[in-house]
Amino acid sequence: MPHNLPIAKTPTNRSSRSVSRSKVSVQVISRQTDARLGRIVRLLIDNATVVVSGTKIADEIGTSRSEVWRLVEQLRALGVEIAGHAATGYRLEAVPDLLLPDLLAPLLRGTIFSQHIHHYYRIGSTSTAAMEAAGSGAPEGTVFLAEQQTAGRGRGANQWISAQSEGIHCSVLLRPPMPPSEALVLSLAAGLAVQAAVQEVDSRIVPDLKWPNDLLLQGKKFSGILTEMTAEPTRIRHVVVGIGINVNQTDFPDSLKATATSLRLVTGTEWSRVDLCAALLKSLDREYRNLLENPDAHQDILRRFQERSSTVRGCRVQIEENGGFEGVTEGLDPRGFLQVRTDAGLQTVLSGTVRPK
Repeated sequence: MPHNLPIAKTPTNRSSRSVSRSKVSVQVISRQTDARLGRIVRLLIDNATVVVSGTKIADEIGTSRSEVWRLVEQLRALGVEIAGHAATGYRLEAVPDLLLPDLLAPLLRGTIFSQHIHHYYRIGSTSTAAMEAAGSGAPEGTVFLAEQQTAGRGRGANQWISAQSEGIHCSVLLRPPMPPSEALVLSLAAGLAVQAAVQEVDSRIVPDLKWPNDLLLQGKKFSGILTEMTAEPTRIRHVVVGIGINVNQTDFPDSLKATATSLRLVTGTEWSRVDLCAALLKSLDREYRNLLENPDAHQDILRRFQERSSTVRGCRVQIEENGGFEGVTEGLDPRGFLQVRTDAGLQTVLSGTVRPK
């Protein structure tokens, strides 16, 4: 679990529900997932009540029956429960809780995130992949998802602890026509999007927003946001919003047990990552469109963030950076930075770790 900085600037260079989940084996696949795997899963889901022949699958995805067999074996190795064999056909025994483009795209129609979804079973960092793609001209709305990250980035030297196929590791590429000074508000809007997504799946769960980019349940962190951008002095060229959510983890390293939790630990039920990821991207799409189209969106985001955070106003905190100081929070300034009243007067926190006392 990282304690993320809200903004990292790069200079310019030309439904809560129990589900039958397939456990994915530990297998190093650093390249992008073969799109045909998702198409096979989608085809088997759409024909869940019948056995689908290898010939039909081959015709649908444009390959040979022998290649279908090889792809099915690859899916099985990844934990997808498929019954049958080449001679008799195939049937899906359990819907896999994998964040495959073919499973997510139909749920994201009408959003900017439905067309360009990249999935990895294992990758260093989705945000690194997104930043590289951004520099190569990838379109706005491109999404990068991974079942597991091996080098998820957080604040300083911290990493996001990433168990395989238990959390959501998502980075999205945006190209907002706005100045760099608005990037913090975009990060706060992403926090609101995570909160709304969780409540869309289970309205009983009310995450607490912790400035600038963490979300808590029962006082423990379950989600973090890292926003990185490449910008010129007066305009953003591109922004990558990285979001990590602890979904179905049941255990954490001893060093994190006191500070980290997951949705499953809090609710006692297993969550569909596909449902939650779709809710997240739809919510983020709404927040982003509102920010671009509504002249009052900036102030609205600041207002809603303050209303939904227990620590932004009237909370005694310890600020650990900039020499460290204590004080009582007095809300956000017009730019979105935290204001803290100290014995020396009102101070503005531009970044750093904020710990309630």
